[in-house]
Amino acid sequence: MARVAGVDLPKNKRLDIALRYVYGIGSAISDEIIAELALDPAKRVKDLTEEEVNKMNNIITKNLKVEGDLRREIQANIKRLIEIGSYRGSRHRRNLPVRGQRSKTNGRTRRGKRKTVGAGKAVAATPGKKG
Repeated sequence: MARVAGVDLPKNKRLDIALRYVYGIGSAISDEIIAELALDPAKRVKDLTEEEVNKMNNIITKNLKVEGDLRREIQANIKRLIEIGSYRGSRHRRNLPVRGQRSKTNGRTRRGKRKTVGAGKAVAATPGKKG
């Protein structure tokens, strides 16, 4: 099993697809890494040698910010927006869409399950009691 940037790559996937399992690596960066190492993108992860895995790991750790470092940086950016009181920060704080999407009717992905407000169950008056 190839371990790159702290992530176990799936054995039976093609190399160009398997690299995308690392947070921060998409299709374009995956293709760049494979081209730099002169590997076949159709090669399966289980067919990689230890040397190829080590080279790949070195390139990723040296040139890219991935996994924990990238997640920390993104969270720090969001925290900064909230602290300076920007509009985007207030949207993050209230868990609403940040990039200008409408939120009156749609936006359930960001806002979560509907919370019904208002009339719930009506309590029936009991007959014969005065009070």
